[in-house]
Amino acid sequence: MSEYHPLSLEEAVALARTIPGHFRQDADLSVEEIGDGNLNLVFRVTDASEGKGLIIKQALPYAKVVGESWPLSLDRARIEREALEIQHAYVPDLVPAIYAYDNDLAITVMEDLSDHTIMRKGLIEGQEYPQFARHIGRFMASTLFYTSDLGMNQQAKKEQLGRFINPDLCKITEDLIFEDPYRDSPNNNFSEDIRPNAEALWHDDELRLEIALLREKFLTHAEALLHGDLHTGSIFATRESTKVIDPEFAYYGPMGFDIGAVIANLLLNFAAQPGWSGSVEEVNARRHRLLIMIEGVWQHFETHFRDLWNRDLVDVTARTPGYQDMYVQKVLRDAIGFAGAKMIRRIVGLSHVADIDTIANEEIRHQAKVTALGIGTALVKRGRFAGSIDEITGIARRAAKEEEVTV
Repeated sequence: MSEYHPLSLEEAVALARTIPGHFRQDADLSVEEIGDGNLNLVFRVTDASEGKGLIIKQALPYAKVVGESWPLSLDRARIEREALEIQHAYVPDLVPAIYAYDNDLAITVMEDLSDHTIMRKGLIEGQEYPQFARHIGRFMASTLFYTSDLGMNQQAKKEQLGRFINPDLCKITEDLIFEDPYRDSPNNNFSEDIRPNAEALWHDDELRLEIALLREKFLTHAEALLHGDLHTGSIFATRESTKVIDPEFAYYGPMGFDIGAVIANLLLNFAAQPGWSGSVEEVNARRHRLLIMIEGVWQHFETHFRDLWNRDLVDVTARTPGYQDMYVQKVLRDAIGFAGAKMIRRIVGLSHVADIDTIANEEIRHQAKVTALGIGTALVKRGRFAGSIDEITGIARRAAKEEEVTV
């Protein structure tokens, strides 16, 4: 058994040399620590002469964003690795390959995706991802269907659920998404220019009721194995390829949570576009692409999910006429509500997004926050009653028109 300690750069290189068949024994390897997240160390080890590399990810026993005063279980590294292995089994083209792991050191060694770009960065730069909706729709449909009672033996699912009890990271989600933004919490982090908007959340009883219902779903609806943190910072992409990473928040929960996370982050970029586009025409064009992408994400998810249901369903009761339609409608409504909650927390909660926070112009940055909060609030309130994905894009378009009047 290895005694846990954070890896040094030298130890990361030494570990990389032990991976069978990857680097030559005499390779001149270089290493850098590239982790920009809140919870882990991430090393990239490369052999420039052959253009080869790999990633070593190590969990820390605390939240890096706060420090040792916020301890976390190292078992999340096992959870993340096992989630990646399950996801890779269903959609191998959309998930990085795992080369090795060490549970005692909380280490996973995996495929290097340096030829891809973190999608959040790409969207900020105006990159287009024409295959993304199709890819992420298939990723979510496959990983959610086959880990649910619909697509796997119910007893096997219960056993698998037990391996993904993830209390530390679920607690982060429960607090930062469903609790802190709706009270005067010391964990909140917002600029004074939007204090009136933040305080309005604390006194909006209609909103807080819907958040309470969403929180109940998150706590109790163990529908499928979720990625748990499926934002554009956890996706590497090119125009032709999509790779989903970082499922350390994986646990059994409501399917709509993952779908809502993807939609929320596309909408946060939508709200931020005036800060990244050079003209009104460019703002409108980028926003139009994002709304088409959002509609495509849901449409590809629904089409693939129904196809899997019709082909590979194992639950005979779920063949009851009308049940599939009601199930899919429930997932859509959950997704819309969770998307709104995800947007709100990224504006007033502890952890924000670069799409908005790095806008240089203060006035435009302020408006982006207001727009995002407006869209998020409307989605939360509408989710339980929604009938189609068009309601999301309609809310976003109305928010953009109101923005034109007030800016």
